[in-house]
Amino acid sequence: MCASAAVSLRRRWFTGGARTKRRLFSGHPGIRSIKIKSKGVEVEMNVLVINCGSSSLKYQLINSDSEEVLAKGLCERIGIDGSAIVHQPAGGEKVKSEIDMPNHTKAVQLVIEKLTDPQVGVITSLEEIDAVGHRIVHGGERFAGSVVLDDEVLAVIEQCNDLAPLHNPANLIGINSCREIMPDVPMVGVFDTAFHQTMPKKAYLYGLPLSYYEKYKVRRYGFHGTSHDFVSKRAAELLGRDIKDLKIIVCHLGNGASVSAVQYGESVDTSMGLTPLEGLIMGTRSGDLDPAIVTFIAQKEGISAEEVINICNKKSGVLGLSGGVSSDFRDLGDAAQAGNEAARTALETYGYRVGKYIGAYVAAMNGVDAIVFTAGVGENNAQARAEIGKYIGYLGTNIDPEKNKLRGEEVILSDEGAKVTVMVIPTNEELAIARETVRLVKQ
Repeated sequence: MCASAAVSLRRRWFTGGARTKRRLFSGHPGIRSIKIKSKGVEVEMNVLVINCGSSSLKYQLINSDSEEVLAKGLCERIGIDGSAIVHQPAGGEKVKSEIDMPNHTKAVQLVIEKLTDPQVGVITSLEEIDAVGHRIVHGGERFAGSVVLDDEVLAVIEQCNDLAPLHNPANLIGINSCREIMPDVPMVGVFDTAFHQTMPKKAYLYGLPLSYYEKYKVRRYGFHGTSHDFVSKRAAELLGRDIKDLKIIVCHLGNGASVSAVQYGESVDTSMGLTPLEGLIMGTRSGDLDPAIVTFIAQKEGISAEEVINICNKKSGVLGLSGGVSSDFRDLGDAAQAGNEAARTALETYGYRVGKYIGAYVAAMNGVDAIVFTAGVGENNAQARAEIGKYIGYLGTNIDPEKNKLRGEEVILSDEGAKVTVMVIPTNEELAIARETVRLVKQ
């Protein structure tokens, strides 16, 4: 078939699992065209990216060719009174609908309904979703990369539930709900932990009896891997250099936060550990602390160790340090400017901890070429970046205070000629998941 005929037919191919048949469509503006290359056919795909929590479901529909977000949204309070879906088509306004969602299967059904709705939808039917990419928090040691999901893979993911009891069960619920509604659509799992599976033993083992690792796999796993991978690769692109020649420190600073050492394209260390509680001081998480503190507080307060861990996860971090002012850095900045000493101390302590980890990872890689800030705080909070900058000037970073005022943009903060380049790169975990999904499905 000649190229012009192929384009006019606007052919779409569906692959994976039972979906091996080819379907032909024509005359509908929402259907992507085929591309003819010398080595064959490049197929455009609509990828639905799902990030499922215990009572929430975030989604984006992304076109693989343009990498445009066609629509995005959030299902909230699933299984709780007052559940609602917030949906936003590209270029359109947010539409919120309060609808009963007793379970995640109902939530997925509502997502499909919104995506295909004549007024706010962006596709005409379920058939225009070619693949689904799922964010999965913990893959243990079994998954060093993304995988096509099947029954065998799901069984292994379930075995990791005790490593991420708040996240993995919810991720599995979302996957099974999508499989129930879209049984013939190929699905891919992208793991937060996968990127960090390149860490050497000296980085991931704890100073505990080795038997705990051998029996229970107690070790450092790290999280935010999809973001660290995406941002480090983008940094290399912006620098115009091969990532295999670079030593990069990525600071993913959001309500949850982590730092990673990316040496020649591979993670060699990261601040989060067996769980996302270790490492930096975060919005509500304590980060690093003496483990004896858990039993000490439990005894003093007359509460269980589990209750102390809950406090470490949900009532600590800058929220706890500020005396309950806020876990939002914008609120903390305002409070500090108004003279709140606890808020000021929380911000200073946060910046100090990030600066310490950067210094540690310079040592781990015996040098650094670039330091990158990303995620909500890293991308948007100039005050937090400036506080961290106090501890990395010795590296020759030469951060320009005027450039540092920018928010949410790709920007090089360092002056020209700086020994170490400091950058801000907005992360895009959903796009990274979509890319991985397309790669595996096309294989």
